[in-house]
Amino acid sequence: MASVTSLTASVHQRLATALSATLPTADADPLLRRSDRADYQANGILALAKKAKANPRELATQVVARVESGELIKEIEVSGPGFLNITLTDAAITENLAARYTDAADRLGVPLAEHPGTTVIDYAQPNVAKEMHVGHLRSAVIGDAVVRILEFTGENVVRRHHIGDWGTQFGMLIQYLDEHPHELDHKDAEVSGEEAMSNLDRLYKAARKLFDSDEEFKTRARRRVVDLQAGDPRTLATWQKFVDESKIYFFSVFEKLDMEIRDPDIVGESGYNDMLDETCRILEDKGVAVRSEGALCVFFDDIKGPEGNPVPLIVRKSDGGYGYAATDLSAIRDRVHNLKANSLLYVVDARQSLHFKMVFETARRAGWLNDEDVKAFQLAFGTVLGKDGKPFKTREGETVKLVDLLDEAIDRASAVVREKAQDLSEEEIAERGTQVGIGAVKYADLSTSAIRDYKFDLDQMVSLNGDTSVYLQYAYARIQSILRKAGEVRPSAHPELELADAERALGLHADAFAETVAEAASDYAPHKLAAYLYQLASLYTTFYDKCPVLKAETPEQVENRLFLCDITARTLHQGMALLGIRTPERL
Repeated sequence: MASVTSLTASVHQRLATALSATLPTADADPLLRRSDRADYQANGILALAKKAKANPRELATQVVARVESGELIKEIEVSGPGFLNITLTDAAITENLAARYTDAADRLGVPLAEHPGTTVIDYAQPNVAKEMHVGHLRSAVIGDAVVRILEFTGENVVRRHHIGDWGTQFGMLIQYLDEHPHELDHKDAEVSGEEAMSNLDRLYKAARKLFDSDEEFKTRARRRVVDLQAGDPRTLATWQKFVDESKIYFFSVFEKLDMEIRDPDIVGESGYNDMLDETCRILEDKGVAVRSEGALCVFFDDIKGPEGNPVPLIVRKSDGGYGYAATDLSAIRDRVHNLKANSLLYVVDARQSLHFKMVFETARRAGWLNDEDVKAFQLAFGTVLGKDGKPFKTREGETVKLVDLLDEAIDRASAVVREKAQDLSEEEIAERGTQVGIGAVKYADLSTSAIRDYKFDLDQMVSLNGDTSVYLQYAYARIQSILRKAGEVRPSAHPELELADAERALGLHADAFAETVAEAASDYAPHKLAAYLYQLASLYTTFYDKCPVLKAETPEQVENRLFLCDITARTLHQGMALLGIRTPERL
C-alpha cells in the first residue's frame, strides 16, 4: 500500500525547505498548525528571527518568496509580526481525500510501520473468585483500545491478562471449601458465568470472615498455601476449579463489553510461580537485592514513599513467601527473554505507580530493561467517580458491580434508541441499545485522558448532545441514511469544483486521520483519537446544515458531497472501531 502524504505534512515540508534555504543553519521547524484565519498558520519564524537577530517580517517575506506553491498552496501571506497564513487549493484538498478514499483495505491512508516492534500489553486483570467491579472497567477499556490502535499501525502486540490467581487468599478459600464442601454445590448442572462467580464471591467473603476471626483456621489456611505452592495434587485440583469457574465469568463480562479475551493470553500470577526462586537468586547474585531482617529487598535512594521516606521493594518476605514484586519481575524476564518484547506496557491504576516505579528500576539494575532496546511504561489511569465527584459506590456504600453497570447502560441506551427509532424491530432496538450503551460507557472513559479521574454519569453518556459516542454514532447513521437515499448516484470526487467553507473544514480534518492515529499510537493516548472523531462529527454536522447533499446545484456537486459524506463515515467507522465501539448502520 502506498501511504498518502497528508496535506499538513506536504505544507510542512515546503515551508521547512524554504526556511532551510533562507537560514541554512537554523532548525527549520515552521511550527505549523490549523488556523481559523486561513487553513494553516506557521509561527516558527518569530523564534528563528530572534535567534538570527533578524527582522521577523523581513525573514517571513524571504521565506514566502522561496516557497514552492505548485498545485498545493493557493495563497501564503505574512501576517502580524511574522506569522504565515497559508490557504490551500480546493483541488489539493479533494485530490488528497480521494487518495485516502481509494486506499486498499479501508486503511484511509494510515501507513503500516516499516520497522514494527513487539509490545506486550498487560491489561484487564480481574481476580479469581471475585466479582469484577467498576474499578476493573478502565484497565479493560483503555487496554483494549490501545491494543487495537497499535495493531492497526502494524505493531506486533502480545496481550497479557495478569489475573490474580495465586497467594494467601487461595489457601484460605481451598481450606474453607474443604471444611464446608456443600458451600459450592451447584443446584443446576448448567450455571451462567455470573451465577458461578456470585457463588464464589459469597464463598470468598465467608472464608475471609473466618480467616480474620479464627486464629486456628488462619494457621490451617496458611499451611494450605504451602501445599498449593508445592504442587499438592488435591489442593491444585480445587484451585483449578476456582480458576475455571472464574474464567467462565470473565469471558461473559468481556463479551458484554464487546472485547475479545483469548484463553492463551490469560497468564496469571500462577504462571510465573516456577520462576520466582530463580528471579530472587539472580537479583541477589547481581547485588541488586540484599537480605534485610530475613527478607530479600531492593533499596532506592531516589524513590520515596507517600510520607517522603525511602521505601524498599520486598521481593521475598522473611517467612519465605513471595510478594507481588517477585511475580512482576519474573513476568518482565519472561516478556523480555521469551516474548522478545521491545516495549512493556502496563495499564494499571495510578495508585500502583510507586510499586511499578520500583519494579522497573529493579529490572533496569538487573539488566532486563534499558532505555534503548526494551522499555517499560505504566499507562496509569485515574479513578471512576460518581456524579458527586466521590469514588463510585452503591447507595449502601458497596463497590458497584461491573455487570450491573453495563446492564443499566444498555437499558438507558435502549430507551434512547426506542424513542428515536422509526423503522426498527424490537430485536433491532435491543441490538442497537447494546451497541449504543456499551459504546457510551467506553467512550466516556476513552474521551478522558487516562490519568484523570472521570465522573460516571449515565444520563450524560447516552445523551445525543455533546461529546458522547451516541452523537458520533448518530452522525454515522445519518450519513448511511443519505447514502441509501442517493440510490444509483455514487459518491465521486470532483477536484475541479470549488468548495464551500464547511466542505473545506470537513475535508482538511478528515485528511488528518492518519496523523491522529500515529499520535494516539505513539503516546498510548486513545483520548486523542476520541477528540479527533468528535471534532469530525461536529464538522460534519455543520456541513450537513450548510451544504445540501442530494439537492446540491449540479450532479457533480451531488457526487462530490456524497464523497465527502462517505469518507467521513468511513473515518468515523474505522476510528470508532479502533476505540472498540460499534457504529450501527441505522439508529
